Amino acid sequence: MASEDIAELAESLAKTKVGGGQLSFKGQSLKLNTAEDAEEVIKQIEEFDGLEALRLEGNTVGVEAAKVIAKALEKKSELKRCHWSDMFTGRLRSEIPPALISLGDALITAGAQLVELDLSDNAFGPDGVRGFEALLKSPVCYTLQELKLNNCGMGIGGGKILAAALKECHRKSSAQGKPLALKVFVAGRNRLENDGATALAEAFGVIGTLEEVHMPQNGINHPGITALAQAFAINPLLKVINLNDNTFTEKGAVAMAETLKALRQIEVINFGDCLVRSKGAVAIADAVKEGLHKLKELNLSFCEIKRDAALTVAEAIEDKAELEKLDLNGNCLGEEGCEQLQEILEGFRMAAVLGSLSDDEGEEEEEDEEEEEEDEDEEEEEEEEEQQQRKERGQEQEALTPKKIIESQDSTPVSSPPADIATFLAFPSPEKLLRLGPKCSVLIAQQTDTSDVEKVVTTLLRISSVFKDEAPVKTAVHETTDALMRKAFTSATFNSDLFITSLLIHMGLLKSEEKIKAVPSLHGILMTLNHMVQQDYFPKSLAPVLSAFVTKPNRALDSCSFARHMLLQTLHQL
Repeated sequence: MASEDIAELAESLAKTKVGGGQLSFKGQSLKLNTAEDAEEVIKQIEEFDGLEALRLEGNTVGVEAAKVIAKALEKKSELKRCHWSDMFTGRLRSEIPPALISLGDALITAGAQLVELDLSDNAFGPDGVRGFEALLKSPVCYTLQELKLNNCGMGIGGGKILAAALKECHRKSSAQGKPLALKVFVAGRNRLENDGATALAEAFGVIGTLEEVHMPQNGINHPGITALAQAFAINPLLKVINLNDNTFTEKGAVAMAETLKALRQIEVINFGDCLVRSKGAVAIADAVKEGLHKLKELNLSFCEIKRDAALTVAEAIEDKAELEKLDLNGNCLGEEGCEQLQEILEGFRMAAVLGSLSDDEGEEEEEDEEEEEEDEDEEEEEEEEEQQQRKERGQEQEALTPKKIIESQDSTPVSSPPADIATFLAFPSPEKLLRLGPKCSVLIAQQTDTSDVEKVVTTLLRISSVFKDEAPVKTAVHETTDALMRKAFTSATFNSDLFITSLLIHMGLLKSEEKIKAVPSLHGILMTLNHMVQQDYFPKSLAPVLSAFVTKPNRALDSCSFARHMLLQTLHQL
């Protein structure tokens, strides 16, 4: 090895050692595929006495490399913090569980007692949760205080596995007289939805020691929000609740407001982009007014709150001496309402806490308000109808273990009364798609004018929006997509280039002169495209265009890293 190479290596390794018992390889972009690749990392681990924290973020670790790193960790009983986020970049999904199992088994062998485990930004999906399930149930995690699983693509199945593992950990640790006392839980951007959130809520209710919960962007509606609210009420030490970008509606907001009245330590409430609407905002304002004297931040931005309700929120913070930020941006106050809001806060000498109102939507007309109320009633009726249908079918599905949910490939939809295609396309849901029956793919394709590119794009987006990893739903989405897109792409009048352009605009990846609202989540369409591009009807000429736009930096894509990774991997193999 040349002297300059030795100097470069020495400099790189010199950066790995950090004070306080921490060894860091953070952000070094190491590609550790084989045992040989990992030799220097292993050497550093073995020679580090009193290793308490290991940082592997920003590298990529393969199965073989994970095995030899794990061997080095078997003697590190003092390890307390594992910062292992973003360490499987470019790996196949199938590689991640065995790598996690090796590392977890090593910690169990070492007899470590973890305080923090961070596996965020690893697109491992439900199967990946199986990779550290045994670790979570072991004595290594009886002492766990912080669990961070942000942006991992766990889905409903992964959420259920995780919840069961946490409950088992609490049961076992309690039997030894030292119950699991988890303080920080992070699981944003995981598509947990109502069922995953409800399962985790059960675990939170058992644990009872949480201080921070971060679960933004999970597609949770009011049933899941209500379950979380009930669980939070049994966690009196809660300081931070971040449920940004879920869908409360009035029912979820009122349930959460009731819980807030019982919590005395709350410092941060982030319900931004949660559609709490005016009635929900008033309920939350009442909770704030009654207590929450330690409140530092209240975020109710982009929640469709009207002027009077926003002013009620402002009046509720009058005696909150600790408050540092009030965010009501993106609501429906109008110019006069914004001025009134500022005047109220100036009267309390709290004008400085108000965030920007630059994205205010303006005051709505009375007719618009009536329409919104009707829309809200319709949405809630839809949700209640779906819940009832789940209950009627539900005992069989509830009996499925999380493992069966993931592994079952032979499940068939339970028969229910046929649903109208127009109803499905107006208010898409997995249940409605399944109720359309085996002919749904043909019927939807027949009723879609494939000479109209916009109609094809809109229909595709609505079909893909109900995508789930559960076999019956996934199959129904794929079959319906295939029927629609095969008809479109084989039609002489269908413009493929115009289609991909329109699709990218609706996904928010390409700007348009017209104001077109991007879909709220890209997970479903990305997973559906991953299937589409592999079919013989998909024009291969569109693959480079799609790849170019999906590769670009984008917040919406970043929130769906697992689906994005799957699609890019497939496109690369074409």
